[in-house]
Amino acid sequence: MSALPPPPPPQWVVALNSPMPRPSKAANSIPDPPGFTSSNTRGGKQVSLHNPTEMHHDTDRHQRQQQDKQQATRPEETDTLKLKKAWEIAMAPSKQLPMQAIMMYMSGNTLQIFSIMMVLMLFKGPIQGLINTNAAFAKYETPTTKARLVGVKAVYVLMQLLLFALGVWKVNGMGLLPTTRSDWLAWESERQPLERAFFAFK
Repeated sequence: MSALPPPPPPQWVVALNSPMPRPSKAANSIPDPPGFTSSNTRGGKQVSLHNPTEMHHDTDRHQRQQQDKQQATRPEETDTLKLKKAWEIAMAPSKQLPMQAIMMYMSGNTLQIFSIMMVLMLFKGPIQGLINTNAAFAKYETPTTKARLVGVKAVYVLMQLLLFALGVWKVNGMGLLPTTRSDWLAWESERQPLERAFFAFK
């Protein structure tokens, strides 16, 4: 019985052992992508791909120029972002004014635990904000932004004082401030009503 011939090798073995075909003229007619032309003119000089030293130096010079520009503009952009963030912190208390005013109005002027707690919380926020003014803007303060942060801090203090004034107005409405004559004069007597009304069942 005769031996069978060996099976043909797989296609990938044939492709691996066969040499690469030379590019045809049609392939050479395809233009090179931008930046990879066989000859490029830069600064009045002809740069060839066969001598890549010149192209390498030009690329390094271009990268150095870009880095210098970025380093020159980066501090200015950083200072602008810091000032923008500082203004957001300075104006943040103004957003609490309408909400706090409505809450103080709705709590009433009677002396009860709810209204007293609301007033204490209203005073606590501005006092802590005024004490920690420098700490709130410490991370945004640099030698170039220190002078411009003075106005930002002034606005921040003004917003905190407005919140404090709202608390003073609420305490005055509750009758806890000595703003009447009877609070200061010992001989000031209490006003006597002309008539009294009592509830009675019939």
